[in-house]
Amino acid sequence: MQPRNMSMSGVVDLAAVKAAGEAKAKAEQARKDAARQADGGAPGAPGGAVPASALVFDVAEAGFERDVIQLSHEVPVVLDFWAEWCEPCKQLGPLLERLTVEAGGRFVLAKIDVDANQMLMQQFGIQGIPAVFAVVAGQVLPLFQGMAPEQQIRETLAQLVQVAEERFGLVGLQVDPGAEGAPAAPAEVPAGPYDALLEAAVVALDAGDLGGAVQAYKNVLADDPGNTEAKLGLAQAELLSRVQHMDPQAVRAEAAANPKDPAAQMAAADLDLAGGHVADAFSRLVDTVRVTFGDERDAVRVRLLELFEVIGADDPRVSAARTALARVLF
Repeated sequence: MQPRNMSMSGVVDLAAVKAAGEAKAKAEQARKDAARQADGGAPGAPGGAVPASALVFDVAEAGFERDVIQLSHEVPVVLDFWAEWCEPCKQLGPLLERLTVEAGGRFVLAKIDVDANQMLMQQFGIQGIPAVFAVVAGQVLPLFQGMAPEQQIRETLAQLVQVAEERFGLVGLQVDPGAEGAPAAPAEVPAGPYDALLEAAVVALDAGDLGGAVQAYKNVLADDPGNTEAKLGLAQAELLSRVQHMDPQAVRAEAAANPKDPAAQMAAADLDLAGGHVADAFSRLVDTVRVTFGDERDAVRVRLLELFEVIGADDPRVSAARTALARVLF
């Protein structure tokens, strides 16, 4: 599958989870232990089922081991690092809560207020919020940072659930359908005017048809230039198109040999970004803007702005790079 939202920090590297066999064994044992504890049956929770209201909860440093690490051997735990003053957090938090309830126990959501839990923020190396991680069978997986379109978040969480089931044997929690707060049947949502085109772009990406994806996103933007999802998807698809046939070793050698060559530096920056080296890509192009002039400088500046679109305006690395670019230009 092609990565569909590189603004999610390139993180959903779920295939790289280590010690899967050992973790799966621990998960199996944890389920057996949980089954034994549930034999008596909690009141109003037949067969050990939990109410949907228990799928989303706050967690603090003191209870992190019990509420997250231990629980992650039974069900994937998504961590939402947020703060009251963070405006994007106020958009992302309710969305994650809704998707958690809709998932019906396949994962749970632990919300962490960074102002009250500075140590956890430092331990996770978080430099900007909102930031979303997952813990699966004791393994920490970074998911994404900043706000992103709902469809992209759904796909990331679906990948998380799939890996949790296939690699670790985690099937999640049973939700009591009769309990207060249980998920209601999803209402039919009318399709938006560009849903079909956006879906066509996603299908094209999955099939490796980057040209088709680019065209589908351009079709949306032709009628709706401000469509956030299409702008983000187009920037990503164009980046993938540029790097898919590159020889990384040759590109990097060319960039090292020609530090003032705009084309060489832009190609290397594309590779940097596609490989998850976001700060390196940005600083490379800012430095290139500094040593170029006229049309060449403008070409590098435009490429840097395109890479900003791939990552997303809310990412602190984008903000820092914009400031650095402004200093160079003005």
